[in-house]
Amino acid sequence: MENLKNGSDVLFILLGAVMVLAMHSGFAFLELGTVRRKSQVNALVKILCDFAVSTIAYFFIGYTLAYGVNFLGGAEQLAEKSGYELVKFFFLLTFAAAVPAIVSGGIAERAKFSPQVAATFLLVGFVYPFFEGIAWNDKYGVQAWIEATAGAKFHDFAGSIVVHAVGGWIGLIAVILLGARSGRYSRDGKISAHPPSSIPFLALGAWILSVGWFGFNVMSAQTIDKISGLVAVNSLMAMAGGTLAALIAGRNDPGFVHNGPLAGLVAICAGSDIMHPIGALATGSIAGALFVIMFTVTQNRWKIDDVLGVWPLHGLCGAWGGIAAGIFGMKSMGGLGGVTFEAQAIGTALGIGVAVAGGFIVYGALTLLFGIRLDAEQEFAGSDLSIHKIGATPEREPGG
Repeated sequence: MENLKNGSDVLFILLGAVMVLAMHSGFAFLELGTVRRKSQVNALVKILCDFAVSTIAYFFIGYTLAYGVNFLGGAEQLAEKSGYELVKFFFLLTFAAAVPAIVSGGIAERAKFSPQVAATFLLVGFVYPFFEGIAWNDKYGVQAWIEATAGAKFHDFAGSIVVHAVGGWIGLIAVILLGARSGRYSRDGKISAHPPSSIPFLALGAWILSVGWFGFNVMSAQTIDKISGLVAVNSLMAMAGGTLAALIAGRNDPGFVHNGPLAGLVAICAGSDIMHPIGALATGSIAGALFVIMFTVTQNRWKIDDVLGVWPLHGLCGAWGGIAAGIFGMKSMGGLGGVTFEAQAIGTALGIGVAVAGGFIVYGALTLLFGIRLDAEQEFAGSDLSIHKIGATPEREPGG
């Protein structure tokens, strides 16, 4: 029976890892559909290479930093319990690799390739696992302090803060240091619109992400005996709420509509295991409207050229999700309890603080040492031709 349990747990979390791995193709197609045609190849290459670099950084550094486990022993040791620790690493790697995938969307079309790969290694190897260890492995005594101060530990079941807010706030710092795309904002206050290059690809990315998200959330139980249908239905309700809120607030704009479900799913991660489905619907609906409003404010009023809106989508909706878990997760609001608003506020603020500090250190250092932006000529030609020497749809063979 023990072997059956171990094998079932391995299969369960492996299916989750594969579903979240598939989400990375969603990140790629969401970015591909949003950027201009001259940057589509770069979007695809970045996400794949970022995942590969994340795998190396997390295997040798990040996972050990967060959980104190390394894989340098013999294969016999690694195969214990049907290799559960290995597939747990695989599952949590797909979460860690989401951070540079999130950042990628914000800095699209004008970032150098090699510095971003270096940033990925540093973020996944050091910055992300530092806060991951605090939130999910009780490291450094922070959770004990929050519990003593606020009456409960900080609760983030599937990463509204640990993954999404951290990625979104790092992305904001990178976008600010990088600056806007050339011609996006003129000196006389005019804004040059850069509409999505492909709504079908954008929609495909959103659908892949939405489907994979049920692995992201449900499989965060990590063992089959802890699986909960409540997590699945809460994710569904938040997805629906985010979609409809973005539809209304965005006035039928397809870009907003397809980011709406993602906003709702980002927000529900933290409290998906403790909220009532009506609370999840409210959480997702607020997130969908929040994304539309703050994307517009960020782009048009503050003139921050966050191409995919990663800060409002992941940074702000993730932060809202952390707070929402402390509201709708309480028994008085129909939830299962075990959380407090104060603990959620402290944990959320801490996650944002780590992300902002880490973003400044990593991208600030890379800016000073190597520069992180393409030169004007390269940006005009597009990152596809400048970096990869080929466009998404070349009309003829080179030299033909």
